[in-house]
Amino acid sequence: MRRGFWILGGLALLAAAWSCRHVLDSPAPAPLRPEPASWSPRGIHVAYLGHATVLIEIDGTRFLTDPAFFDRVGVTIGPVTIGPKRLVEVALGPDELPPIDAVLLSHAHMDSLDPPSLAKVSSISSAAVLITPERTADLVDGLGYARVVELPWEERTRIGGVAIEAVKLRHWGERWPWDAWRGYNGYVLSKGDLRVLFASDTAYTEAIGALGRARRLTVAILGNGAYDPWIRNHANPEQVWKMFRDSGAHYLVPIHWDTFRLGKEPVGDAMKRLFAAAGSDRDRIVVRQIGGSWSYDPAAAVASGGG
Repeated sequence: MRRGFWILGGLALLAAAWSCRHVLDSPAPAPLRPEPASWSPRGIHVAYLGHATVLIEIDGTRFLTDPAFFDRVGVTIGPVTIGPKRLVEVALGPDELPPIDAVLLSHAHMDSLDPPSLAKVSSISSAAVLITPERTADLVDGLGYARVVELPWEERTRIGGVAIEAVKLRHWGERWPWDAWRGYNGYVLSKGDLRVLFASDTAYTEAIGALGRARRLTVAILGNGAYDPWIRNHANPEQVWKMFRDSGAHYLVPIHWDTFRLGKEPVGDAMKRLFAAAGSDRDRIVVRQIGGSWSYDPAAAVASGGG
């Protein structure tokens, strides 16, 4: 028992030392600040809050993806967290969010499934439903959600008139080295002719092109970061553009870039290369900064915002 005490103590000290590295390096403010209170109750609205955290509203039903609000993501030991530190502040804190109808989790990696952030959302939006990949519900037990739904690939549930379909990407779902059996999801959100794909973590796969053509996507939200050296698990910018183009989606919202340093690529590389790949079609990239937002009114067939 004494040996175990000293091991835990040593781990806590290491955690504290890691957490204190760069403690004076505060994250930069988000370049833009979304204003969801100004959104119309119809159409699609998307705000990129940083990393894989996106606020999506479809005809008034609000979804939040992979919430991560705090300075670090990783393993929490006592009062400290061991893991990557934010480079840029979240564009809206949890207390600034409108009421959330459902939270979508893509997989169990610590930068996507962050229990402190999830608990904070449930404390503010007590009626929110948590939708998570299969074999992951045990990781979110006790976080205060009204309901937890494990959604396997190709199955659907419905929130506020919006259909949520879990789709297969090219990634993996383990949280620890011994639980590679956990699921991982992308999601298609559909209501009438409005269709949104959320695919925050995926290597290049032709499945997105086939999925997009079958679903007739309005907008694709695709991960665009952590590709060096993790190209087998995260698409590079040229591959992101090809998947988007092949999907037939009208608009692209790139995410998962320049919030945490998870790869070797320089800050700014992901978006610079994505714009170069898009060439004369770069106007279809409708969110270009952390905090940027975009709206689509189907009645007028008009898109607005961006940034």
